[in-house]
Amino acid sequence: MSFLQRCLLRSWIPVTTIARTRCPSYSTAVHGSLERTLVAVKPDGVQRRLIGDIIKRFEQRGFKLVGMKLLQASEGVLSEHYHDLRRKPFYPALIRYMVSGPVVAMVWEGHNVVRSSRLMVGETDSAQAKPGTIRGDFSVHISRNVVHASDSAEVAEREISLWFHSAELISWETSDHRDLYQM
Repeated sequence: MSFLQRCLLRSWIPVTTIARTRCPSYSTAVHGSLERTLVAVKPDGVQRRLIGDIIKRFEQRGFKLVGMKLLQASEGVLSEHYHDLRRKPFYPALIRYMVSGPVVAMVWEGHNVVRSSRLMVGETDSAQAKPGTIRGDFSVHISRNVVHASDSAEVAEREISLWFHSAELISWETSDHRDLYQM
């Protein structure tokens, strides 16, 4: 039994309080900062009705949804979104695929949400995506990999501003925010 578990058994005090006052080996430092990321369910994920399963994973992880919309992405938005891939041979097929059906664009907020989201989503190639990741569990091919997640805080900021107007994002506090982040 770990030191923290022994502390919990001896008291009814919330875990973060116990950790700070009685368990000096438990780190209460908050790693990273509160950030936002773009996550988009791609046309194959929408067609396969995976939106709820994907949202559930982010909610269970403790992230907060601050923006969401179902839309038919325009070629203009997609060409900006995928501007780094313009010279790749698969670029035209990617754009055709992304305009082939609706997309659910979401903005999630939390500590280390960008890095955590990338880990939750898994490798781009479904053959390399580990079971338990969204792509590992739902993706069938590299060209139909269900979901997009921003790969850095800087990219997330750019992508969010591309897909959402600031008025479409809602700042709010969840009832369990203090319990999750002990700020």
